[in-house]
Order: sequence, then structure tokens, then C-alpha cells
Amino acid sequence: MAATFTKIPLSGGGGDGLGITVVATATAGTLIHTASATASTVDEVWLYAANIHSSAVVVTIEYGGVSVTKDLIQQSIAATPSGLVLLCAGLIVQGNATAKIIRAFAGTASKIEIFGFVNRITA
Repeated sequence: MAATFTKIPLSGGGGDGLGITVVATATAGTLIHTASATASTVDEVWLYAANIHSSAVVVTIEYGGVSVTKDLIQQSIAATPSGLVLLCAGLIVQGNATAKIIRAFAGTASKIEIFGFVNRITA
């Protein structure tokens, strides 16, 4: 059976494709995306960040969990104008009995915007 690819917006942004403001400054972070809970569905996630602050800000992506050794992705985003900075280049998250959740927090509240999309792959 052939796989089906569907490009979808990040679910944390209300499904409209616009940026998601990272308001959280600690775990649990601002909701970015909830992956499918279906075991045969894989989400390929692409995330970009923009910093609207006059100083660099560290952003932490909680990729499916909050464990320091396996779930966290950290990136320092340069001060404005930094443009879009790639945070997550097509990493996959696969559903199972529970959906995997991707969240983000930053060193300064409401200064990082997350943009992106998901390629949802179903078998």
C-alpha cells in the first residue's frame, strides 16, 4: 500500500498556519503541535523561529516529552532582525496509544514566534 502525504499546519496555532507566540518560560511549554495517536501515522515536523526581541533568546523545544537527555532541543535565536531560524528539520514523531506533544519555552516570554508545518504520512 502506498503512503499518503498531507501537509498540515501546526495544531498549536489554531490550524491557521500563522506563527505561535512562545509565552512559556519553563516546562510545560507553549503547545506547538499534537501528533496523531494512530500507530500507523507519522508526522514529519518542520519548525522555524523568529525573535522579535532586541537581545538573543534561547528557545527550548520539548519534542514529545521533557527529559533532558532525549526530548529537548535548544537553540539561541539572535536578536532582531534574525529572520527565520530552522529549529527542527523534518524530525519525525509517530503516534501510538497516546499522541506525542511538542511544546516550546523561551528565556524571555512572548519574544519568540514559532512557524512551521507538518507532513502527515499515513500508510
